[in-house]
Amino acid sequence: MKIISIINGMIILAAVVASCNNASEKNKPITQRGSDTLLAPASNFNDTLNGKQVSIYYVKNKDIEAAITNYGARVVNLLVPDKKGKMTDISIGFDSFKGFYHSTEPYFGAIIGRYGNRIARGKFTLDGVEYILPLNNGPNTLHGGLGGFHNQVWDATQLSDSSLQLNYQSKDGEMGFPGNLNVKVIYTLTSNREMKIDYQATTDKKTACNLTNHTFFNLNGGGTINDHKLMINAVQYTPVDSTLIPLGKNELVKGTPFDFSQPTAIGARVNDTNTQLKYGRGYDHNFVIGGTEKNIRLAAEVSGDKSGIIMQIFSSEPGLQFYGGNFMQGKNDLKRGSKDNFRTAFCLEPQHFPDSPNQPAFPSTILEPGKVYETVSIYRFR
Repeated sequence: MKIISIINGMIILAAVVASCNNASEKNKPITQRGSDTLLAPASNFNDTLNGKQVSIYYVKNKDIEAAITNYGARVVNLLVPDKKGKMTDISIGFDSFKGFYHSTEPYFGAIIGRYGNRIARGKFTLDGVEYILPLNNGPNTLHGGLGGFHNQVWDATQLSDSSLQLNYQSKDGEMGFPGNLNVKVIYTLTSNREMKIDYQATTDKKTACNLTNHTFFNLNGGGTINDHKLMINAVQYTPVDSTLIPLGKNELVKGTPFDFSQPTAIGARVNDTNTQLKYGRGYDHNFVIGGTEKNIRLAAEVSGDKSGIIMQIFSSEPGLQFYGGNFMQGKNDLKRGSKDNFRTAFCLEPQHFPDSPNQPAFPSTILEPGKVYETVSIYRFR
């Protein structure tokens, strides 16, 4: 009986150890595959920030691959086959933690929060209480402030070869926002040539919440984006003032350079004489996506003129910010020796509208305790 008990004890102990090992393995980055020379090496992200370990993780499914770092929960590489089957990295940015950290453009590939886009004068009022946010974009707060989610180290869990979960707790008062906000983001590469991003958040105090992804895309892998063809599923856009804060009323795109209802070259009208284009130095505007809010629907489609890669964006968000790389100045050395030159990348950010906490007519971005913030964005390639 003692021998049996000892044996049973050893079996149980072995099972516990195996279980612990399996649990810890989930948090380890999948080793970079040797043939994927376009992917940033893991050694370039072996660093620490504010006492937390920075790492890079690799996900793959069928024809597409990605590298994602827990610094800013950002996309480092996104590899998609072009019309000839050649793998092309369509995500513009760096191949190291230090590159992202020291960049004059802080948002490459990142998850944006607590509030994507601008909040006027860095303040808003909620239930009679005025909250003051740090200014980092002229007179306004942009993308959650300097210490926004893009500049934090997230907790990462590798769910599978094709899926990565990232978690972050934004504490009450961080960047001036109320409430402890618990955020979960899951990147999944699906068998349908998709990068799917699921967002979820909860709070213990009423707060403003508007999350998005800020990947800089170039479907050719480099060069100008002016000849990319763009379609945006919108009949209205949101005009702004000279500081890019919404005027409070949406306008029709028809008859303006903002009409992308049919595929049009990004650069076809970008230099037109138009006050809105002058304010944004080109396109940096919110578009009102057609269809029912919260339903996943086609928001935009872009095609690379040289690569033949077509990217469709599906979203449950009411808006889509189109940014045409107008503030890129060639100050940063990017992957593979390229520079972040003027209009060599674009961003399409599914979102609620800018400055919504100060704009009662816009869809609400207020999250209450007991409620769950949930949204999804899908980037499909063909």
